[in-house]
Amino acid sequence: MDIGARLREERERLEMTQEAFGRIGGVLKRALIRYEKNERMPDAAFLAAIAAAGADVLYILTGQRNPAAPAHRLTPDEQELLALFRAAPLAVKAAAIGALQGAAVQSGLNLHQSGSGNVQIGQQAGTIHNAGAIGFFKQQKGDKPNARKRSGKG
Repeated sequence: MDIGARLREERERLEMTQEAFGRIGGVLKRALIRYEKNERMPDAAFLAAIAAAGADVLYILTGQRNPAAPAHRLTPDEQELLALFRAAPLAVKAAAIGALQGAAVQSGLNLHQSGSGNVQIGQQAGTIHNAGAIGFFKQQKGDKPNARKRSGKG
């Protein structure tokens, strides 16, 4: 992908017309069309102006997203969710992903199930299926009928 195509992609991401985006950058619509077709290259003043409007100029020029760009920063809620997710055991991660996928499916988003190791991640009919290892319990001699001890198998 070239500079013109990435410039157009950023303009569309910001949901702007060529005329409006050109105006922000201080150029006419025709000049922006030439930029997007790679017939001309935008100057520094244009790039600085569209950066102030939220365009990721690093991406436009190099194809590398700027992680510090406002559109790519995590919100405080997202940061907290990511920190909790990273610290959680695998079964909790599977349950969290399943719950989010279930909510997304109910809202009409099209998601697919994926697996990781021996844990099925997904949502089916309102339940989360965790196909991970299950420990076996056996009653020891002298135990009460409902008392169980873990056998170590699993």
